[in-house]
Amino acid sequence: MQEAGLSTWVAANIGWIVVMLAVIAVAALGLAGWLAFRLKGVEQHYRALTTGTDGGNLQQVLTAHVRELRTAVDQVGELDLLARGLERAGKRHMQRLGFLRFNPFRDAGGDQSFALALTDEGGNGFVMSSLHSRDVTRVYGKPLVGWESIYPLTDEEKQAIEKAKDQL
Repeated sequence: MQEAGLSTWVAANIGWIVVMLAVIAVAALGLAGWLAFRLKGVEQHYRALTTGTDGGNLQQVLTAHVRELRTAVDQVGELDLLARGLERAGKRHMQRLGFLRFNPFRDAGGDQSFALALTDEGGNGFVMSSLHSRDVTRVYGKPLVGWESIYPLTDEEKQAIEKAKDQL
């Protein structure tokens, strides 16, 4: 009796059963298509990861990439230390220059005398002056520490130092 009731029910609802099976089949096909699309994307990513390798497994590829990354990080660290050392050393190099030509004597012609300031970034270095007259040329040098000298500075030497300070 049960079988007769089930057969009768199936016969009475065959249209709905076919529609439901068709919906399930379309959904399954859609799901299979979506999964195939996703699988293709994963395969492309895998090929991109393994490009340039000898076809090892993903674990070997990732291990090699991590090793290369660590080597690159170490090299960047070494380069950073080198750059910082060069930056510190560069501040101590003579890099600021102030030059001024002038005429200290009214009776001598031309601006043959000069003051030259040469310093590092912090104003450590020297200022050199040359006083030219008809008979003799005298040269003077004075050390600078932090843009100052323990010796008296002439106005021209001070101007040369200011020119050196203004350089970037």
